[in-house]
Amino acid sequence: MSYQSIDYEVQDHIATIALNRPETLNALTNGMMAEIVDALKQVERNRDVRTLVLTGRGRGFCSGQDLKALGEKPAERDIAEHLDRYYHPLIKRLANLEKPTIAMVNGVAAGAGMSLALACDLRIAVVGVRFSQTFVRIGLVPDSGSSYFLPRLIGPARALEMAMTGMMVDDETALQWGLINRLVTDEQLQKETYDLARTLASGPPLALGMIKREMAYGASHGLDQVLEREKDFQVRAAQTADHQTAVEAFFAKKSPVFRGQ
Repeated sequence: MSYQSIDYEVQDHIATIALNRPETLNALTNGMMAEIVDALKQVERNRDVRTLVLTGRGRGFCSGQDLKALGEKPAERDIAEHLDRYYHPLIKRLANLEKPTIAMVNGVAAGAGMSLALACDLRIAVVGVRFSQTFVRIGLVPDSGSSYFLPRLIGPARALEMAMTGMMVDDETALQWGLINRLVTDEQLQKETYDLARTLASGPPLALGMIKREMAYGASHGLDQVLEREKDFQVRAAQTADHQTAVEAFFAKKSPVFRGQ
């Protein structure tokens, strides 16, 4: 597929998807979302890819839905069909990807654009970044998974405040609240992000995929259920060649090379 609204590349086991409509702060259109989904399918299929970085070109990460692309008559839109066809497949595929994902937040992340960042596993943001649940400003409610991800990251009270007021959360507040993992300067953003991506890419792919599922399960189930799920995953992890390789490397005082087997 030839992409018009995103850039996609793979290097050193790291895939990068960059939203590329900088003139609109990378506002989302149907075409852009279809392209992101297609690129995510490539990430899923490509065993050489072990980590994904999602970012935006220009001075913004993603400003959310491009309202101009929807037209001026909200009553004529089929919102349910639009969400089901474009947003839900994108968020589900990104959140359920069994490879580590990092949002490299290079500027404002608002509305559904913030949802994209939230759907990633980790977020590294540049100084000066801002986050906002802008839906309420146009009489709408959070979608694209924001009401799922946000309370789990920053707690229900703070999530409600963001959703009900549409407030802009600045960089230091985002770090304090746990909305982002790291806050770095513009000069450090690429290096910090790709250093972390390389660390993840050098890890055991099968175990990392199970860790993602284990943590997601643990967030919404009781202790007894979680202990059973941990046991199941640990049995599977212990049977991998990567585990055996790591044990042998430990006794040989060497660094293991994981192959995803």
